[in-house]
Parts: sequence; structure tokens; C-alpha cells
Amino acid sequence: MRGSSEANRALTTRGNTGSGHHRVRGRRAGGFKRRRGPLMAAPLTAVPPSAPSAHAWLGRMRRRPPPPPPGSAMSERLGKPTCLIVASAAAAGVSAQSFLHCFTLTSSAFNLQVATPGGKSIDFVDVNESNMRWIQDFRMKSYANPAKLESIDGARYHALLIPNCPGAVTDLANSGYLAKILQHFSTENKPICAVGHGVAALCCATNEDKSWVFQGYSLTGPSVYELIRQPNFASLSIIVEDFVKDSGATFSASKPDAVHVVLDRHLVTGQNENSTLPAVQNLLMLCNVR
Repeated sequence: MRGSSEANRALTTRGNTGSGHHRVRGRRAGGFKRRRGPLMAAPLTAVPPSAPSAHAWLGRMRRRPPPPPPGSAMSERLGKPTCLIVASAAAAGVSAQSFLHCFTLTSSAFNLQVATPGGKSIDFVDVNESNMRWIQDFRMKSYANPAKLESIDGARYHALLIPNCPGAVTDLANSGYLAKILQHFSTENKPICAVGHGVAALCCATNEDKSWVFQGYSLTGPSVYELIRQPNFASLSIIVEDFVKDSGATFSASKPDAVHVVLDRHLVTGQNENSTLPAVQNLLMLCNVR
């Protein structure tokens, strides 16, 4: 019994004189004494900095905005209507300034999709110091790669926008794919906006009986006085003013380069590049009314 009690001493202490540290172990006759219950890890807490900067640290913590809820950016994107921007892929290109205004004005209200015939990249013309930086930044974005106009389903879009495109008279004015999209938009009374030379793109929208979809509408576009200043005037396949009048619609124009916009039902047209801003603003108002 005496030997057993000696074996069950509660603690033995060994000293390490070299390091100054001590180890304490509890033993029984049958082995080491173990503490009951699981080991609990101490919770991690944010430790503020030293006292002199504690108030600044607390102030920053209070000012820090709460994180956005998961999927909020996606929900915002899904909640926006969609707008299709149709641009020319012809060598005559697309006006840089008109495209810039079209894109920046509508980007906050719409999810945008740019489309060109064949999905070809846009050749911007009239690039200057005021828009060069924006055009360069735009080309670096993933959404700068146009979709193929041939694969576009007009039913997926709420609005259609055609900026000032000098090349529109070459490709868009004869596009059967754009004609189907315009026919759908006209039937559903969805907002359409075309600016400057982009108005020529509307000429492709003819019905099976060869009548024009926009027969009876009032609209504007480049006047003959504006077109005659172009070096390629003699080779233009379509003169918008003549086409509109011959197709049973009403054409109006102001002085060359003057701001002039016509709104008729769901169709907005601008006479020239200078009319881009008010034309797009009318498109936005139409979409807000719907």
C-alpha cells in the first residue's frame, strides 16, 4: 500500500537549469494523467492598434460600408432592360463621337449589346483628342467585341439604337437580318432610335408586299445639303430623304449640322451627329414611359 501511494504522487517536477524553464507533468502508476474534455481553441478577435491610434481605428471601422449582399450586382444587371446597339462593319465606319454618346448615355439604364454584320469589329471614324482615350479604353473591354447581327433575336431586346454610321448605307441598309429585327420592333411598338447616317439602316425594313415598315411615319435624317458635301455623294446607293418620301413617309430637316430630332410614336430619328444627345434622351424617355 505504501508503495502504491508513492506511485500515485500527484506531481513530479523537473527543472532545467540550462534554460530556466520548468516542465510539470502529472503521473499515475498506469501512465500520464489526462485532462477530461475536448481542447477548445480561443476565438480569433480583431486586435486594435496601440492606444494612440485607437480612436482613428474605431472611426475607420464605423465608416466602413457593409459588404453588398451576395449576387446584388447580378440582380441589378438582371433587373435592367436590354438595348441592342447596331453598328456598321463597312469601311466607311461608325462616328466615334456619336457612338460614345450613345453608349455612355444608355449604359446606366440598359444592359447593352453591340452587334455588327458578321460580328466584325467596328472601324471608328472622326477620332479626335476628345474621344480617343475613351475609344481606346472601350476596345479593351470584353463587351467591345460585337455579336453577329445574323444571330440576334429581336424578341430579347427592349430598345434598338443605331448611332451615326457613314457605313450604314453600304451594309445595314441592305441587311435582311436587321429587317427582321426592325419588323419585330415595329409590330411590338418597341422604341427605336436612329441617328444621322444610321437612319439609312431603316431602309432595309420592307414588308412582303414591298411596302416600307415605317410608311406613314414622320422622321428625319441627313439632308441632301449635308450629303452633297461628301466626296462620295455621287456613288451613294441610297439618299435617305428621297427614299423616305418615295416610301410614303414624311421627311423633315433643319439647316445643315443643326440639331433636329423627330419623335413619332416609338420611332426617334436625329438629323446628324450633332443630334445624337437629344435623340438618345428621347429614347430613354420613351423607355421610361413604357
